[in-house]
Amino acid sequence: MRNVFFLIAFTGILFACSKSDKNSNEINTDLDSIDFSKSTFDSIATISQTTLLKNVSSAIEIGGTEYAVEFCNEKALSITDSLSSEFDLKLSRISNKTRNSNNAFKSTMDELVFEDFSKDADLIDSLIQQEEKITYYKRINTAMPACIKCHGNPSTDIDELTYSKIQSLYPEDLAIGYGMNELRGLWKIEKKN
Repeated sequence: MRNVFFLIAFTGILFACSKSDKNSNEINTDLDSIDFSKSTFDSIATISQTTLLKNVSSAIEIGGTEYAVEFCNEKALSITDSLSSEFDLKLSRISNKTRNSNNAFKSTMDELVFEDFSKDADLIDSLIQQEEKITYYKRINTAMPACIKCHGNPSTDIDELTYSKIQSLYPEDLAIGYGMNELRGLWKIEKKN
């Protein structure tokens, strides 16, 4: 838990220094007293994305992209659930082209926000407050060549064995056909007031 707090603080400071439009205030590391500002949610989304990518990269190193697909099938949701518990928030990834149906839009708001991100490549994140709930969305792009090895074009980018594994584990997969730096989905983080 202490490492997570350190990562939140470090990531917050890192992003505050590297992006001039971010709030430069240091992030409080006591979850009970954290002001859930846009920069705090951004830090949590960054930590979550880094955690998933680190695990997927390790899976690729162990057994290639075919094994990484299997790893994601078995572990990605549990990693996200674990992070949700760690932060006492509801974290999820959503997309219009899902691989796992658990990552489908859950509301009309999800669809509308995704549409905004689709139309504006410069839109990085969005914080929405409705009644008793705050919802934060952050862009997930196919930012690394490794992403394309599982989400690119099946005839040119995805290894035949990997694509066969995708089809067997996700028979209704829609998460292919992406190029580099395209919108793949959104992090969605929810907090009740």
